[in-house]
Amino acid sequence: QLQLVESGGGLVQPGGSLRLSCTASGFTLDYYSIGWFRQAPGKERVRVSCISSSSMPGGITNYADSVKGRFTTSRDNANNTGYLQMNKLKPEDTAVYYCAALIGNCPSSLVDYWGKGTLVTVSS
Repeated sequence: QLQLVESGGGLVQPGGSLRLSCTASGFTLDYYSIGWFRQAPGKERVRVSCISSSSMPGGITNYADSVKGRFTTSRDNANNTGYLQMNKLKPEDTAVYYCAALIGNCPSSLVDYWGKGTLVTVSS
């Protein structure tokens, strides 16, 4: 079965940290760039970050302005997994976070696979 599964979401206080994981099964995640997206209640889904496949030139990572300097995306190709390290979390980071396998180099918008999402709630 071809799927992406996110994990690591939860409730955290403002200023805290979480690390989200995105594990692929049934396909090789390194053939793709990995995008992280989020959707807050009542809002559209927006891209948070992108990390290119190791097979693509440039080793690109990029981030939305709202998370630059606080979030870091990485990947472990041996374990078919991508990560999103989120530090200095703010209440406005509250959302369902999704990972996606993207065709092409960052900042591609061509999604081949979506995960089902993991909820991050930032609240005191």
